[in-house]
Amino acid sequence: MVQVTRTSFLDGVERTIEIPLSKAEFDAAFYAWQDGASIQTAFPMLTPSQREFIKTGITDDQWQDIFGADDSEEN
Repeated sequence: MVQVTRTSFLDGVERTIEIPLSKAEFDAAFYAWQDGASIQTAFPMLTPSQREFIKTGITDDQWQDIFGADDSEEN
């Protein structure tokens, strides 16, 4: 497991989550992303939430607090 720390661009708070990859796996995927691959291509093994955190620092809880429930939950 790798701990990834990011600062949310929404509130400026630094948070850390665990990503289920080895450091070598994470580094290889991160460098591929930084070298131009889409984050979905570089990190296909991660959930959309984990990729969002790597990209923006936004957690699921923060997303819900700011943007609310998605449309499928309201129907």
